[in-house]
Amino acid sequence: MTQLPRQVSLATLPTPLGTLARLRAALGGPSRCPKILIKRDDLTGLALGGNKARKLEFLIGDALQHEASVVVTTGAVQSNHARMTAAAAAAAGLRCELVLTADGNPPVQGNLLLDRLFGATIHYVPLPADPKLATSDVEEAKVAEVIAALSARGERPYLIPVGGSSPIGVLGYLFGTRELVAQLDAIGERPTRLYFASGSRGTQAGLTLGAKWCGAPYQVYGVAVSGGEPWKRDRAFRIANEAAVIAGLDTRVDEADLVTDQGYIGNGYGLSTMASLEAIHIVAETEGILLDPVYTAKAMACVIDHARRDLLDPEAPIIFLHTGGVPALFAHAHSF
Repeated sequence: MTQLPRQVSLATLPTPLGTLARLRAALGGPSRCPKILIKRDDLTGLALGGNKARKLEFLIGDALQHEASVVVTTGAVQSNHARMTAAAAAAAGLRCELVLTADGNPPVQGNLLLDRLFGATIHYVPLPADPKLATSDVEEAKVAEVIAALSARGERPYLIPVGGSSPIGVLGYLFGTRELVAQLDAIGERPTRLYFASGSRGTQAGLTLGAKWCGAPYQVYGVAVSGGEPWKRDRAFRIANEAAVIAGLDTRVDEADLVTDQGYIGNGYGLSTMASLEAIHIVAETEGILLDPVYTAKAMACVIDHARRDLLDPEAPIIFLHTGGVPALFAHAHSF
């Protein structure tokens, strides 16, 4: 392995690996539903936790290595990535500027409240016309404008793409997979499928590259929370293999390795479905674990649906990656 980009300590690792026994019972028990393991990356610690902490350890490290004075990133107004980037920048002594999509004057709650508490400067742009898409040309133009203005003032901006989905960000789940596979080996479990919420595809790229590199026993199975095929798949393919080069690996990802179920998006990004709301309720009531309405609830809705439709082998364990996002619950209180 070659010399990796600088890594800073932001996450509490390793995160726990547990079992959802009561959820399994609610889904029919061992005769119908496989054992469900859960990887708790909602407990990474940074800014109430979430999967972005793993990526940001490398991205913030790279920003410091490039002597940046400010990081710039983008996302929806309730973006988990934006919230965690603002926190990571504060922890590293950097300023943070966020370009967030929103309608009008959004209420200061959930992730947006935390963005402000972490001292981020926030720029708003209108939501994209197509609710199935999470990014827009307007958003990208605003990011370019912000970076130009910062540079003109003598600042040294470092751009973090939406979701931290860059080759350097991919390293977070390349090594996160090594952590997970070691935990599975330690308890003698060999799940056949890893379910997770798939948005900007940086997590998918890291998980898929990591699974091939580590010889993981499971298929990496993304559940899409927004539209954007096939260009999102193309992005995952590209950044996964660029990350492999950075890490000095011979392993490469094929496009066929990138599996993303498009059946649980509903009416668009950030818009709950009946199935996702049910998933939040059932996991909270059976396990005392909170899911978020934008990402993990849709991924869990897929798991629940597959179990109820007898699409899973009861003898073959599965694993669910909890990627965090719980602060967004408070911005969706009306849905409950």
